[in-house]
Amino acid sequence: MADKKRIGVLTSGGDCAGLNAAIRAVVHRAIDGYGWEAIGIYRATQGLMERPVGAVNLTIPMVDRLLVAGGTFLGTTNQGNPFAFPMPDGQLLDRTAEIVAGYHELKLDALIGIGGDGSLAILRKIAQQGNINFVAIPKTIDNDVDMTERSIGFDTAVNIATEALDRLHFTAASHSRAMILEVMGRDAGHIAISAGIAGGADVILIPEIPYTVANLCERIRQRQIQGKNYSLIVVSEAVKTEEGQIIEAGDKRYGGIGQYLADRISECSGAETRVIILGHTQRGGTPSPLDRLVASAFGVAAVDLVAEGKFDRMVAWQRREVIDVPIEQAIARYCVVKPESTLVKAARGLGIYLGN
Repeated sequence: MADKKRIGVLTSGGDCAGLNAAIRAVVHRAIDGYGWEAIGIYRATQGLMERPVGAVNLTIPMVDRLLVAGGTFLGTTNQGNPFAFPMPDGQLLDRTAEIVAGYHELKLDALIGIGGDGSLAILRKIAQQGNINFVAIPKTIDNDVDMTERSIGFDTAVNIATEALDRLHFTAASHSRAMILEVMGRDAGHIAISAGIAGGADVILIPEIPYTVANLCERIRQRQIQGKNYSLIVVSEAVKTEEGQIIEAGDKRYGGIGQYLADRISECSGAETRVIILGHTQRGGTPSPLDRLVASAFGVAAVDLVAEGKFDRMVAWQRREVIDVPIEQAIARYCVVKPESTLVKAARGLGIYLGN
């Protein structure tokens, strides 16, 4: 076929559930829908730096069992900005020309990149410099990519956090404890507020809304007065101390706000506290049905954009439909929890302490 295309697909940034489902959809649509070739690129941009290029010709039998598989079988990386790539001698080298050369060496007609806001910003810049036809698919458990109501991986992360809360109810009540569940959320509190409401939390703390330890403790004391001997607290890892200090668990990574709160709660309320940090558990495992659905719809739509010659676009989920939006607008700002949003109103209406 004269118009037969070769399209590449890669996953970049942190892993999450649903990536394999998106790859599977890209391959099905490209091969079954258009008779094209689909090329999987290993380890994101690192695969394009390698010589020979780290890539594989994808077939439908190769991807058909991937719908329920967690992670990404192509591998990914969130280390080493290719515009300032750390070399063994300590120097920082711009290796984007190697990436562009790798793309053209594979004789690709377009590239579909699955990533979060940071990865998509880097990939878009490389595409502009290297004359690469680029289409983006949003994925992040934080759900903070703008202009899309859902990103791949978010629903599974919420499900895992909600299940943890469901289990904690019983042990908290049995021991009359305040249980603190620290969940991921780099800059946004979407996981915390969604799981907190769904899991029946008594307190939800997110980075978008300030709080005071005094009011938090008052909420716990009121429950004690009412004869409720335990409390469930959900906190996003990006929440700062009352004084605005960022707590890091080491290597400049979030983590530790749960223990900070546990110490303060014990001091002011006398409640015995325990801290549970879900961490990367939220990224792994079998994707939820909704994540599989969204990923599949995104993968098909991304290939259709290539067929239409619409590049520098990101597929997005809005009002139960997949649309496409300019990548530049989607990554211009973080999509954070708005204080006037429906979930904030719902949490406050349920009597959940959500800050000041």
